[in-house]
Amino acid sequence: MTATAPTTDLDRVVGFTIPDRHARGRVARLGPVLDEILSAHAYPPVIEKLLAEALTLTALLGATLKDAEGQMTLQAQTQGGIVGLLVCDYQGGKLRGYVQFDAERLATLGANPSLYALFNKGYLAVTFDQVLTKDRYQGIVPLDGASLGAAAESYFLQSEQIPSLVRLGVERGADGKLIAGGLFLQHLPDGEAGRERLHARLDHPEWQHVEALASTMGADELADAGIPLENLVWRLFNEESEVRLLSGVELARGCRCDAGYITQVLAKFPAEERAAMADENGTISVDCSFCSKKFPVQLDDFVSSPL
Repeated sequence: MTATAPTTDLDRVVGFTIPDRHARGRVARLGPVLDEILSAHAYPPVIEKLLAEALTLTALLGATLKDAEGQMTLQAQTQGGIVGLLVCDYQGGKLRGYVQFDAERLATLGANPSLYALFNKGYLAVTFDQVLTKDRYQGIVPLDGASLGAAAESYFLQSEQIPSLVRLGVERGADGKLIAGGLFLQHLPDGEAGRERLHARLDHPEWQHVEALASTMGADELADAGIPLENLVWRLFNEESEVRLLSGVELARGCRCDAGYITQVLAKFPAEERAAMADENGTISVDCSFCSKKFPVQLDDFVSSPL
């Protein structure tokens, strides 16, 4: 396997397969895109780290979409948790995400609260929407484990019966900005009729082998912008007979809100409902949770169609 990549490798996802081990994976690293998303909110460090991990996980899973227009959404939600809602989505390499949380209760926790301390009892929902085929698949599992990565592993094991490994790492650079990296690895079925489904066996030696190798990857390596993503794959699997690198995906911030789109959405409401939304000046103020922008729309902008 040959590898060429930027000296500073950020805002990319790279896929790979290990044919002889029936395994596939993705490695990702976020930098400026992550900073751009986080800068829209004044999140405390604990929430910044949580969202950085969630966005990295979203990039890893979203990059598996074969439909370029498809969308993958990651949602963690609780009732009564300090974090009430976490939402991230991916479409065509574009990421966005935000977190709703109770700031007063969060302040009572330490610097490194557990996942349970943040979410209490909650669930993780992963949704894949395919635009071309109109197919929609959603899996929901309890938000268990010590990390979002562990919760994602439970999702694939429970929803798809596929043994998976997820590693996420977040580091803060000298400039105070976060860099996040991640590794996603899965064992695939053999695919031949009449033969055992390899992915249904967690103790299969092929999976145990690649899982053991992948488990050696540290969070500091994943979040080290100086290590090309291809080199991370090489470090883990250089003794395999064949590792195939797949084309990479460039990542960007992708909030899809704009005044025109919001006006189109509001136009679908009856005129009396739009009037109820407006203030005394006839202005409907719409806030975007993803980018924290406000969009004022005037009632006068909606012209009734002639009969």
